[in-house]
Amino acid sequence: MNRVILTADSPCDIGKELQQKYSVKLFPLHILIDGKDYLDDENLDTDMLYDLWQTKKMLPKTAAGSIAEYIDLFSPFVNDGDSIVHISLGSGLSCSYQNALLASQELKNVYVIDSCSLSTGFGLLVCQAGDRIAQGMGAQQIFEEVSALNMKNSASFVLDTLEFLHAGGRCSSLASLGANLMSIKPQIKVINEKCGSMSVGKKYVGKYDKCVLKYMTQMLEGREDIDLTRVFITHAGMSDDALIEAAKQKVMSLQNFKELHITRASSTISSHCGPNTIGVLFMTK
Repeated sequence: MNRVILTADSPCDIGKELQQKYSVKLFPLHILIDGKDYLDDENLDTDMLYDLWQTKKMLPKTAAGSIAEYIDLFSPFVNDGDSIVHISLGSGLSCSYQNALLASQELKNVYVIDSCSLSTGFGLLVCQAGDRIAQGMGAQQIFEEVSALNMKNSASFVLDTLEFLHAGGRCSSLASLGANLMSIKPQIKVINEKCGSMSVGKKYVGKYDKCVLKYMTQMLEGREDIDLTRVFITHAGMSDDALIEAAKQKVMSLQNFKELHITRASSTISSHCGPNTIGVLFMTK
């Protein structure tokens, strides 16, 4: 019997529970640091990553899997007569989508979707595909329907520090110094129309916990265009667990989501944003 197998790049950040629910086969991206090649969250987790930064000021570089590695992921299922729906990290951020697409062209019945997002922004699409597989939908139809949703996944987050963006060359020294001196906590928005590229949104000023709750309110309050099926609160490791709970309570007070999932960002995502980063991610109608 032909099955539909769901695969996704590891930075979808949906967490173990949903990974098991939807039987998602995750494809780990590469993390290069200190002359070593690690696999995302398999042999380098975020705590190890932060420790290397704090003790040695080593910041990793991230890299997509090769075409050959994607072929290795897809081939066993294709050889068994299965179809595959693969959802990739946004093509504006990585060549993961391009490499997976090229790999799919070497095989049969492999459908690759550009999420145009990152973290649980594209994790939302993984769940959408998983729901359709559970309904018995075929791979071609899942591909068409979920591809049509990649402009509707809303992904954003708030940074506690610009240190990691600055170290990675994504923020000038002057901007970093100014933000730190003024206690600015910037919102980073994912631009779906640019396939996952990011831009700075609102800039919050003050204590971080209050900034986070202001951000949650701004993103959710009074909106009628939100799909209330599920929402993610995804963070890159928090020094204060109470803030996660406060964020959860704030989200549920603003919108009546059927599902709320709290997940931790992968090492790939965390290496670019740093600790205490947190976001609220959902679909729009």
